[in-house]
Amino acid sequence: MSLLSTLGRKGLFLFDPETAHGLSIAALKAGLVTACPAKADPRLAQTVAGLAFPNPLGMAAGYDKNAEVPEVLLRLGFGFTEIGTVTPRPQEGNPKPRIFRLVQDDAVINRLGFNNAGHAAALDRLKACRRDALIGVNIGANKDSADRIADYVAGIRTFYDVAHYFTANISSPNTPGLRDLQAKESLHALLSAVLAARAEEAARCGRHVPVFLKIAPDLTEEGLDDIAEVALAHPLDGLIVSNTTLSREGLGDTRQAGEAGGLSGKPLFEKSTVVLAKMRRRVGESLPIIGVGGVSSAETAAEKIRAGANLVQLYSCMVYAGPTLPGEIVKGLSRICDREQIASISALRGTRTAHWADRSL
Repeated sequence: MSLLSTLGRKGLFLFDPETAHGLSIAALKAGLVTACPAKADPRLAQTVAGLAFPNPLGMAAGYDKNAEVPEVLLRLGFGFTEIGTVTPRPQEGNPKPRIFRLVQDDAVINRLGFNNAGHAAALDRLKACRRDALIGVNIGANKDSADRIADYVAGIRTFYDVAHYFTANISSPNTPGLRDLQAKESLHALLSAVLAARAEEAARCGRHVPVFLKIAPDLTEEGLDDIAEVALAHPLDGLIVSNTTLSREGLGDTRQAGEAGGLSGKPLFEKSTVVLAKMRRRVGESLPIIGVGGVSSAETAAEKIRAGANLVQLYSCMVYAGPTLPGEIVKGLSRICDREQIASISALRGTRTAHWADRSL
């Protein structure tokens, strides 16, 4: 960890996690965080779902909920970034405190509940971004929505002209009943409506915007079967595996482990990678998968790719490693290409799918 990251972490850790999050956004806005991206390496460039990614590392949704700093995040070294989750109407989310650091485990538990400023606020900010800034929009439903599927359709229609891709987030554990949308019939209905709206918007503006589906790591084998079947039955552009987990297995911080919410960070790596590999085995090689969960280094990013990911994302591990982490990971991926003597990082993809997919959930 660099001196900058060490000092930044010590300073932010003086505050409660949600305050620290707000301060980090403010620091990025003010230009107080020095950009340290890696040099462009053509071996890391990937084309996924028709989009050209300069490198396979992205910032996951959850950090920049309201599209306040997407371009600044890209300057840290990320190849892409994902804003949100955004809901049609602003909402406060769950009562505070609702974020907890498990420092002993390099982990975070959150029960935020889709707190965000709503579609209109995010749209105004995204309209001001450069068109070449590769920004995805993570869409969700309001907690009190009378028609959750309609909320996802509204997200497609609202952001179609500014999004490079969409993520339909049906896997947060912090909105009651949301994960029920992963059930077979509900998922059929959701994807039918969302992808029909995408088709209409594409015809209107002449541009195809990919749609990804973000799933939970807490699924059974039968649940994975159902999601794979439904995903392959629709013109979906890919999966994001995975969201946070309700599991608390193996944690050292037993005091904080009792907090309700989704767990992320290093302890999520193994579970999310197993689910990633199992989904890769089910959907075949053609459907893109973005691997998320516990990515803390170039080696863990590369292992997600070996398990079957086309791209990877991180968020929680940056809480502990600081803003230099994305640049360090991208540089490390270049070193892995050197070490493995490969012309593209994608040569690693799927080389250890069986190793991970054969593990039990």
